[in-house]
Amino acid sequence: MGWWQEQKWQRWQARYPLPDAAWRNVCTTLPLLAGLSETLLARLGMRSWRVLFELRLSLPREVEWSIEAHLEMAAQIALMGLGWSDRQALEALGDTREIIVVPGAFRRHVQELDDFGVMHEFDDERAGETSWGGPVVLSLEDIERSGDWQGFNVIIHEFAHKLDMTGNMAVDGQPALPAHIDPKTWYDTFMRAWCALQDTLERGEVPAIDEYAATHPSEFFAVCCEYFFSAPDLLEGVWPDLYALLVRYFDQNPLERLHTLKSDHNDVARPSS
Repeated sequence: MGWWQEQKWQRWQARYPLPDAAWRNVCTTLPLLAGLSETLLARLGMRSWRVLFELRLSLPREVEWSIEAHLEMAAQIALMGLGWSDRQALEALGDTREIIVVPGAFRRHVQELDDFGVMHEFDDERAGETSWGGPVVLSLEDIERSGDWQGFNVIIHEFAHKLDMTGNMAVDGQPALPAHIDPKTWYDTFMRAWCALQDTLERGEVPAIDEYAATHPSEFFAVCCEYFFSAPDLLEGVWPDLYALLVRYFDQNPLERLHTLKSDHNDVARPSS
């Protein structure tokens, strides 16, 4: 983002400041934000507002969103880069300029070349879609299913693909990495887990995470990002080394927040003596 865009942002937020009441509502109603400190929530609020400034949003004609609904979606995007600097978080949006929300899951006719040079054609039902240089497409039904601690988040999934593309424009599960993470360590850690998932499916067993992750290393990365933020206990329980690597990559630890939430819930539920 250049100097001119930064000036536009400063003028825009001076004219249209973050609506505090709406943001407070989001902080109390979006489960995924529970456990964040007031300092982090304040940072997330400004970054969410910046996301809405940077990205054009197209909704179905019959749909009208409140400012809270806009902020809820933006908050889940901004949450991914909450541990990074403002500049890094902004750069993580990559080439994204638009989010297109469609009513529900949609179908695409796909042509795919396998490792042996054979072209496969099939129809694929999708909750979201991302492409290099293109918009992020999200199903409204699946947006409404996102935002809790259940291991599903179409917003995080599709923006994980955008992160993936910051590496080499390819969607291969290897985003641009910070200097403190060795690319070989990243590749080896993810491939061990991905191969373990393949082995689980080949044995006819039910995997711990969504089996869609087994379709391609890029999908494995995106699904793991979903679980990292919305079911960190499950991901850490299956692949602790992969979870620890994502903690280093995102510079945040959702599992600590989840443990705090569970502890607070138990304290409330425990009868007094």
